[in-house]
This record gives sequence, structure tokens and C-alpha cells, in this order.
Amino acid sequence: MAVPDTSMNSQPNELTLRETKPSALQKELMPGLQLMPSRSLPVRFAVVGNHLPRQCGIATFTTDLCDAMDAEYGPGGTSVVAINDPESSYAYPARVRFEIDEGDISSYRAAASFLNATHVDSVSLQHEYGIFGGDAGSHVLELLEHLAMPVVTTLHTVLRQPDNHQRFVMQQIAARSTRLIVMSEYSSRVLQNVFGIPGEKVDLIPHGIPDLPFVEPDVYKASLSIAGKAVLLTFGLLSPNKGFESAIRALPHILSRHGNAVYVIAGATHPHVRAREGDQYRDKLQSLAKELGVEREVIFHNRFVSPQEMASLVGSADIYITPYCHEAQAVSGTLAYAMGAGKAIISTPYWHAAELLDEGRGVLVPFEDPIAIAAAANELLGNHEARQALRKRSYSYGRQMVWSRVAQSYMSSFARASMRPAQSAHLGFPIQTVKRNSAIRLLSA
Repeated sequence: MAVPDTSMNSQPNELTLRETKPSALQKELMPGLQLMPSRSLPVRFAVVGNHLPRQCGIATFTTDLCDAMDAEYGPGGTSVVAINDPESSYAYPARVRFEIDEGDISSYRAAASFLNATHVDSVSLQHEYGIFGGDAGSHVLELLEHLAMPVVTTLHTVLRQPDNHQRFVMQQIAARSTRLIVMSEYSSRVLQNVFGIPGEKVDLIPHGIPDLPFVEPDVYKASLSIAGKAVLLTFGLLSPNKGFESAIRALPHILSRHGNAVYVIAGATHPHVRAREGDQYRDKLQSLAKELGVEREVIFHNRFVSPQEMASLVGSADIYITPYCHEAQAVSGTLAYAMGAGKAIISTPYWHAAELLDEGRGVLVPFEDPIAIAAAANELLGNHEARQALRKRSYSYGRQMVWSRVAQSYMSSFARASMRPAQSAHLGFPIQTVKRNSAIRLLSA
């Protein structure tokens, strides 16, 4: 894909034009562009999902989506039904108007009655198997069974090899949803080929990101007490499938060539992991760093950080790393965030990374391969021009993912669902209706 030119000024590399020339993807979707305009509320909707201050990726996504919809269509137009994990309660904001107890199936029926009484035009369901009760999250079907309005379901996980329970639940969700939203082309192909869902029912809308400026990392480093360091960063909730060990094992090889390097791991332990085993995984990572003699160069920020602190942490990174262990990760909000901030990115080739970092937008390395991570990091840290070129490509591509555009695309999907017969016309960038094509085949493992 041809990368748009970006004009850079002579000050610490802040992008002078926030909007760049259209990418090839934009050009492909621009004909008949019909994004739902802001400053009107054509469809009243309610969101069902986790919400901050619950600490998880779905909660962050739901909160950001609602904030973006409020910014585009006016405050107060968004209501939320929040899912609570067992024996938990949260000080939710006013937009959360009803709460579901994850394990209590009667609360799903009660939530449906509440939503029907509010007379919203559409429900936006944020789906992840693990946040709902029952086998493979099957309790959510009780909610869908009793809703009177169209449902638009965002699928945060799409499994290529589901078990029988997972397959059944996904097929039932698809049958009871008017439209499905996915965040990657790969996920849309899996829905069609594995679950038999018609492509005409699927809308592709990227994971939203804040509209951050393109700024040199040194601008943020002093405030974080890492001035003069070459900063490698991974952020997100800690769990054993994230592959932090590989990045820590790469660090001695990086330090042999770049002695000022540090690796920052930002994020609290995932609440479900912490409930089962406390901070054992973090302790294991700290022990590994000590064993390798890099305990001073591995910096842990052991907390769920605020959006403002997250912007500073990501801004400080010379290189962003996602060393995840498994291919079957359909979405990574942290990767999307790093791309939107214009970071040079090294990642293992899980599904979302392979798609986002294609065509020279990042560096892909094999799973669980510290030597490959070190080689890529050393190459980028030693070549300022190559690193900057990677950053510009990443940032330019990320402009299609800013929350304002994503919010307009979601509103288009809600409006389309509320019209009830499905139509095949494009709704406009960055939403894309994925046509079913019998020639499409899954990418090889």
C-alpha cells in the first residue's frame, strides 16, 4: 500500500497536518461515502458490556466508545447496561443505568425488560465469552431472546477452533443480532468460513483510538524519570499469555548494543488472574529479570493507569512491543493505541498484528523468540531514519481508527440495523460491509 506523505516540521517532529492523504483502503471505500454526520442523534441506542471503573479491556473499550458517541452526537444520549463480575460492585457513572450480575440468569431477563421499557432504537452488545455467565457465556442468550429492538453485536473474540459450546453460543448470537461488527478482516473471514455467517451481515469497523499528536518520545521521558533512555514498552493487563518473558529474555542482548535501554511493563495484573493466584505472574517476571541481571532495566508500573498517564507512557516509547504467545488473538486494543500514537512496533504475528502491521507498518517476529525480538530492537534503535519511517507509516494508517470516525461508523451500523431489511450499499469509511465470497479461505496457520 502506498503510504501518504506527512509533512514534518523542524521542531520535535510533531505532525503539522493531523489529517493525511487517504490511504489505499480509504480510497477504496470513499465512493458513496455516507458516514453518519455528527451533532445529531438519528438512532437512540444502549450499550451492554463492561464499563469503567471495572478493570478490563472490554470496560475500557465500552467507556471509550460511549465517550466518543457523546462527543459526536451530544452528551447524555448513551445509556449502558453494565456486566458485574461475581461479588463485585462498582461506582459507575450516571450513564450506567442498569447492572447485570454475571452469574444470575434472571438479571439478564430483567435487563431485557428494562431496555424494552426505555424504547431505544438499537442495542449495542459488546461480546466476549468470558464476561457472561453460563457455558461459554450462554447467559447472554437469555438477554437477546427477550429484547424487542434490533441488536448490533461487536465481537471482541472470534475463535477459529471453537468448542461445541462456543460454536453454539456464537451462532445463536449471530442469529439474534441484526448486524455483527468485527475489527479485522481476518475475523470476518472466520465468521463466514467457520460459523457460516453471511458476510452481508458483517460490518468491519476498526478498534478506536484517541487522536494523539505525533511527538518525539523525548518530550515525555523527563516527567517519567527515564530521560536519556531508549524506551521499550508493553502495556495492558498482565496475564501469562502476553509473552512478557520473551521480551525480558531479549533485554540482555539489546543492552549489549544499547546500554541505555529499559523495558517498561505498564499495567495491573488482570483481575481474573489476580483472583486465582494473586501477583504470582508478576513475581515470576521480576524473578526472571533478576536472574538475567536486568532487574534495574525492567520497570514495572503496577496499576491500572489513567488515560492521561497512558498517553504519556505510550508517548515515551521508542519501540512498542506486543510479544503475545498465541496466534488466535483477533483484537488488541493496546496495539491499535500504539499505532495511533505513531510508535515503531515489534510484534509476534497474532491475527490482529499480522493485519495491522502489514505492508511495512511494523516488524513481525516469531512467537516466543527473544533473539528475534532483540535483533529487531537493535536494528531499530541503531537506525533513526528507519525507525522514523516506521513511525510515520504507523501514524498515517492509524488516522482511520480515531474514535470520532469509529463513532460515526457505529452510528451508521445502528441506523442500518434499525431500518431492518439489510441493504448492501456501503455505509462509508471506515465501516466496510464484508461480502461473502466462496473463494475466500482462511489464512494458513
